[in-house]
Amino acid sequence: MSDYVIYHNPRCSKSRQALEILRAAGVEPRIVEYLKTPPTVAQLKQFNLPARDIVRAGEDEYAQLKLAAATDAEVLAAIAQHPILLQRPIVVRGNRAVVARPPEKVRELL
Repeated sequence: MSDYVIYHNPRCSKSRQALEILRAAGVEPRIVEYLKTPPTVAQLKQFNLPARDIVRAGEDEYAQLKLAAATDAEVLAAIAQHPILLQRPIVVRGNRAVVARPPEKVRELL
């Protein structure tokens, strides 16, 4: 079993590119299609990334939920309830995670 996990949206070109970089390096990560299997708040906290770094502020839900003024806990809860808000892709290896935007950032975990 791989110690890499990618929170992946197959429709996202950046997510696909990050997955390609991992595979080119000989890594076959566990793929979590987060829109189908949303992460829990506990899983989001395990990324050890600031809540503002993992939320997509450009999504309609961000404005509708008034997340600009929300606490980190409220942002994480919103992401768990509305997974479209999760920044993508997020790649995790052990206790480290990166938002692979640009996709080349995934190399920090290799």
